[in-house]
Amino acid sequence: MKPPAACAGAALDTAAPCPVVNYLRWDLSAQQIGELTVELMEQTKRVYDRVGSQKLEDVSYESTLKALADVEVSYTGKTRAGSSRTLTLGKRASGDGFVCAYIFVLCPGRGTVEKVQKDSLRPEARRYLERLIKLGRRNGLHLPEETQEKIKGIKKKLSLLCIDFNKNLNEDTTSLPFTREELGGLPEDFLNSLEKTDNEKFKVTLKYPHYFPLLKKCHVPETRRKVEAAFNCRCKEENSAILKELVTLRAQKSSLLGFSTHADYVLEMSMAKTSQAVATFLDELAQKLKPLGEQERAVILELKKAECEARGLDFDGRINAWDMRYYMNQVEETRYRVDQNLLKEYFPTQAVTRGLLGIYQELLGLTFDLEEHAAVWHEDVKLYSVRDAASGTVIGKFYLDLYPREGKYGHAACFGLQPGCLRQDGSRQIAIAAMVANFTKPTPDAPSLLQHDEVETYFHEFGHVMHQLCSQAEFAMFSGTHVERDFVEAPSQMLENWVWEREPLLRMSRHHRTGSVIPEELLEKLIRSRQANTGLFNLRQIVLAKVDQALHTRMAADPAEEYARLCQEILGVPATPGTNMPATFGHLAGGYDAQYYGYLWSEVYSMDMFHTRFKREGVLNGKVGMDYRSCILRPGGSEDASVMLKQFLGRDPKQDAFLLSKGLHVEGAEPLAC
Repeated sequence: MKPPAACAGAALDTAAPCPVVNYLRWDLSAQQIGELTVELMEQTKRVYDRVGSQKLEDVSYESTLKALADVEVSYTGKTRAGSSRTLTLGKRASGDGFVCAYIFVLCPGRGTVEKVQKDSLRPEARRYLERLIKLGRRNGLHLPEETQEKIKGIKKKLSLLCIDFNKNLNEDTTSLPFTREELGGLPEDFLNSLEKTDNEKFKVTLKYPHYFPLLKKCHVPETRRKVEAAFNCRCKEENSAILKELVTLRAQKSSLLGFSTHADYVLEMSMAKTSQAVATFLDELAQKLKPLGEQERAVILELKKAECEARGLDFDGRINAWDMRYYMNQVEETRYRVDQNLLKEYFPTQAVTRGLLGIYQELLGLTFDLEEHAAVWHEDVKLYSVRDAASGTVIGKFYLDLYPREGKYGHAACFGLQPGCLRQDGSRQIAIAAMVANFTKPTPDAPSLLQHDEVETYFHEFGHVMHQLCSQAEFAMFSGTHVERDFVEAPSQMLENWVWEREPLLRMSRHHRTGSVIPEELLEKLIRSRQANTGLFNLRQIVLAKVDQALHTRMAADPAEEYARLCQEILGVPATPGTNMPATFGHLAGGYDAQYYGYLWSEVYSMDMFHTRFKREGVLNGKVGMDYRSCILRPGGSEDASVMLKQFLGRDPKQDAFLLSKGLHVEGAEPLAC
């Protein structure tokens, strides 16, 4: 395929030289953090007051839009800290400032919008102005002052509740003691990594590095039941109460702003636009995937029956929640003959990191350099600088924080720490991001070995890092991953495909003892296994997305009951009695409220991008990689996602590749490239 003209030869150089300044500090006391936060709040308020008090004849781009954009850079470019107090103050400052800053633009009769002539603005500045007006209305600045105060109060409560919800999960220290026999089926290296209790039992926590391997490999059903039940009862009482209040307050805020539901309020800024469009998407996909899910359930029941007979256990004739991951893993190992324990021996974290960084550098035309003595927040953390390979210009830095520790964020994620954007003097501020994960930590006796799905997670989250760093937006508001929320996962989901392709897999795998690459036979089995359990996996994603939509479209929806109903109805697997999975679902309080469907929605575009360009032209084709960097990563959120997609694809996007990749038949569609 000929590269789209919009991508071919697009400049990737920065608009102005980058002063390579990392404004982040990790050596501040709690008192210093508080003082800096107050200082920033005061500085920001002064700018807002100045914008709001100017005379109409003095209004210009520089005195309004540029002033607001500059203070946004100042606010986001300085110290970020992890304390709850600072998060609370920061959110309060941005919330208060939001009201103060945009009131001048929206105030009827002031004429500011007319004074800042849209036609005279650059496209991104015009988009910034339009976004400010839109966000102002979404914050109620066109409403009476009394209503604004109500909205402001609700937002503050919501902010605090979300912090508490995730803090509860992150700080959960629940552990369960088991004997060696009760952990039957788990490999020795896993057992050796566990702490022991006073009576010499193995201590299993509910953190990911313990939970997922146990649910996949432990052949003792009662152990799996206990762990799965405990996992989905984490913070049950406190987070259930928080979730109920979150849902109520979100509905109240949305109603005050003129929206019928919170979902419709949130989705106004997305590609989907309405909750009805999301419902239709999820319903149609569930209908298409149901036959596939039924086939996969039948296979799992066969495996379970055979294992129960072999082990002398009672066969209950159904799939329980604690059976799912175990038998899905069995499908991979028996039907596709992928031995996950053997496979992970070829994925030591160091080898995966080395291969992953090499692939990203080659694909996107970048150079990564480890900063040996950089200031970091923990000894496990590494800092790298990133250069454009052609010009040698430093475009950003990233931190890798890969191993678990007490109180650390419990999921894998990318955090934008310093936005890449233009500063007040016209120079470009470099972007800085952190990738956080919780891979098994190496010990003196054993290296850190990754499951293949952890390698996939690594590739995905690092894709977000690259989105943050390769963006060349002018405004902090559009930097990096600040795109439509139901598109934000697409660039990273697209890059997950690399961990299912032969050459990339060979590059990031080395046996931790022998140094050999994955044997050809095992490699072929792994690649073939990609469609294993795809029906059940995606039906579960639909369950979670539908729970999210139900909570944010129907006030009376009970989270635990809704989850249990949908699990039975869509997945055909009952939720464990007494559990409340939504109370453990961090996305509901982590910025994905009414937007969890976005993982599936954006995968439509990710598969289209991969199969249309990379699969046909080469998964390590640097030319296509640079088109991708130019068309998809470079704009950040300064263009609509649909425009970026059309530029990269050379046509409007479509669903065919997504549906075919799930094993579904699509009438008249071309087969996927091999």
